[in-house]
Amino acid sequence: MQRTVFFISDGTGITAETLGHSLLTQFEGVEFKQVRIPFVDNEEKARAAVRQIEQAAERDGERAIVFNTVVNPELCSLLATSRGLVLDLFAAFLAPLEAELNTKRTPKVGRAHGMSGEKNYDARIHAMNYALAHDDGVAPEYDEADVVLVGVSRSGKTPTCLYLALHYGVSAGNYPLTEEDLEKMRLPDSLRPWRGKLFGLSIDPERLHQIRQARRPNSRYADIRQCRREVAEAEALFEKEGVRWLSTTHTSIEEIASKMLQLLGIERHFY
Repeated sequence: MQRTVFFISDGTGITAETLGHSLLTQFEGVEFKQVRIPFVDNEEKARAAVRQIEQAAERDGERAIVFNTVVNPELCSLLATSRGLVLDLFAAFLAPLEAELNTKRTPKVGRAHGMSGEKNYDARIHAMNYALAHDDGVAPEYDEADVVLVGVSRSGKTPTCLYLALHYGVSAGNYPLTEEDLEKMRLPDSLRPWRGKLFGLSIDPERLHQIRQARRPNSRYADIRQCRREVAEAEALFEKEGVRWLSTTHTSIEEIASKMLQLLGIERHFY
């Protein structure tokens, strides 16, 4: 079964897509063709969106599914005239919230993913710059870091640092454990002052072999025996030095970030 799904918003569409995707993952055996239509902020754009929904229904022989986060009631009413299952994600929650808070909402586009919170936005930009400047052991001075990720090469440190910066405003550096570090079986001198900020990432050797093989085929770096040795030594080092760690093998970046923040007791809001 295939169904076309639209994520329609008067902003970026990120909220509609995030919540909509979470709901769709609960249904197996259905293939979803996903279409994002952002910045639907006037009647002309809303009518164009309706035409796309109608075309999808004609093509598929089934009505489209529409996740809508447009705040303008008139545009929402226009979208609802389409031949689609239109799910207004805001309407389901705003009325109960208005009743509970005893106040009416003030509709405004782009509050969730715009620049309305300048302080929060600046914090994210700073954290992104920090992650890039302190990637792969470059400039190992971590006095401003919230966390320093440690692990063997290709264990997921850099993407996790960037995700933490972009979504949580967390300043994260990372340090790749080298063969020399592992042979000594002790934290590098450059990391010891920051022991309380360290968090280790590990990975299944077989998966590490696949990743490294794609990067440097048939090299010593990608050899399965090398991967097994490095992973075993890194995990032993974490245990010896009391560094909290987790495996990234079957864990998404989102899950890694959430688990790490919880274990370290770092309280940050999702932007």
